[in-house]
Amino acid sequence: MSKSVMVVDDSRIMHIQLKNLLADTEYSVVVCCKSGEEALKMYPQVNPDLVTMDILMPGMDGLETTKHLLDENPNARVIMISSLAYDDTINESDKIGAKEFLYKPLDRDKLIDAFNKALED
Repeated sequence: MSKSVMVVDDSRIMHIQLKNLLADTEYSVVVCCKSGEEALKMYPQVNPDLVTMDILMPGMDGLETTKHLLDENPNARVIMISSLAYDDTINESDKIGAKEFLYKPLDRDKLIDAFNKALED
């Protein structure tokens, strides 16, 4: 049985890339959200196994979205994905409760490894 993934990223290209990277794996993208606000609305409807979260998005950023998401859904498993990250951003995502942090561009093996680790907790 495949594990469901919610992608939260304002880039349509990232949605397509994640779907392609996860093709022929045990993971499948079930919904793509373009904003933090949309993700908070969709999460309880979809109840995905994992969430990938971009940091820089219009409106609510990924860190704030993750905080709200985990406050409302403590068992959510969020993996932060960003091209622009500094140590303080990574520390903040860890403090909030994100399971893993990945840099863009994504590597398929590192992505799958991060997903597997996030589900082990």
